[in-house]
Amino acid sequence: MAQMKYFYELTISSSPHIHGPVTTKTIMRDVLIALTPALLGSVYFFGLRALLVMLVSVAACVFFEWGYCRVTKTNCKIYDLSAAVTGVLLAFVCPPTIPIWTILIGDFFAIILVKALFGGIGRNIVNPALAARAFLFSYPVLMTHWTDPGLQNILWIPDAVSSATPLASMHQGVLPENVTVLDMFLGNIGGCIGETSVLLLLIGFIYLLIRKVVHLRIPLAFIGTVAALTFLFPMGNDRLTWMAAQLCSGGLMLGAMFMATDYVTSPVTKLGQVVFGIGCGVLTVVIRYFGGYPEGVSYAILIMNCCVVLLDRIGRPKKFGAPQKEKGVAKA
Repeated sequence: MAQMKYFYELTISSSPHIHGPVTTKTIMRDVLIALTPALLGSVYFFGLRALLVMLVSVAACVFFEWGYCRVTKTNCKIYDLSAAVTGVLLAFVCPPTIPIWTILIGDFFAIILVKALFGGIGRNIVNPALAARAFLFSYPVLMTHWTDPGLQNILWIPDAVSSATPLASMHQGVLPENVTVLDMFLGNIGGCIGETSVLLLLIGFIYLLIRKVVHLRIPLAFIGTVAALTFLFPMGNDRLTWMAAQLCSGGLMLGAMFMATDYVTSPVTKLGQVVFGIGCGVLTVVIRYFGGYPEGVSYAILIMNCCVVLLDRIGRPKKFGAPQKEKGVAKA
């Protein structure tokens, strides 16, 4: 009887091989849901112009990722929603008055130069949205043209409407007289599209915590460091008021809760995550106090993104069964 031979084709991908219900798409979907309160708040505070900027940014990011895949003939994964998240976050850190052509340049920079050329999702070394924001400061006037909330009830914002943010006043060591800490917490201040309302950002962050998408280590270390340093070294009169104003102004909450916690550009070890958050907090305060630009969250996170490879060495667990090195015993 002839011996029968069976051939099976087995495709093995990179580890880990454990399957579960959590995918890139579900994580990105949860992030978009968490950003929805701040998105709706931005429309309430800044009008339909903010919504237009976000829609254009999302559409452009998805288009650029699709176009790159078509040109390079690689597998297109725009359905994983990662490009949409990048588009929303980039719009969130831009003023509502930003011209459409400017946000398109930022989208191209984020998707093509920061994400795609490094190998796509999971391989970029810095946060794409923050890198694009830093690049867009090549146009400093366009990126620092703020408007007061409540004045934008039409689609287009007049160029004559402008105001300073509370953080710009605090950069000079003076607390703003016409803005309270409660206004900063609620979002009734001028600023970027999605970073003004701490309350709405907290609602979204709590949702991510419930869904177990993010952990508290990086945000607590980040925010706690800024709180401690601004309380110990206030530039205003009242320590508590100065600290609260620093925490509620600028992009601190958005950066700490939604950008510093990015899986790809943050450490994987617990101790590394704590050090990462502390480093972000220290750099943020240093830039705010001594830098020429009043905000330092974006640059602090980008700098710490470059240190993730080193931070992953901190707190790395020992290999199971690995031999223990005896101290003080010379090897033969």
